[in-house]
Amino acid sequence: MTYRVGTRVRVADRPHEGHHRTPGYVKGKTGRVERMHASFTNPETRAYGANGLPAQRLYLVGFAQRDVWPDYRGDARDRIYADVFEHWLEEAE
Repeated sequence: MTYRVGTRVRVADRPHEGHHRTPGYVKGKTGRVERMHASFTNPETRAYGANGLPAQRLYLVGFAQRDVWPDYRGDARDRIYADVFEHWLEEAE
């Protein structure tokens, strides 16, 4: 599935052993696709000697800081951004 800029997405909150590039603090959190990057070989499989294919699209996802850290005391408009590979994203309601 390809997500469009502006789509609300949730980062999958599934366990993962070994190497992966999805920051733990955004797992289970909902954000919005801010930008679509290119597709890249999958670093999670390349780390173990595989070719990383099929390539995975990478997205820049923005999150409200308060959604990531409930005790955040800064401005409600403050956001944090993370690059997240497509196979970690789900469409949010």
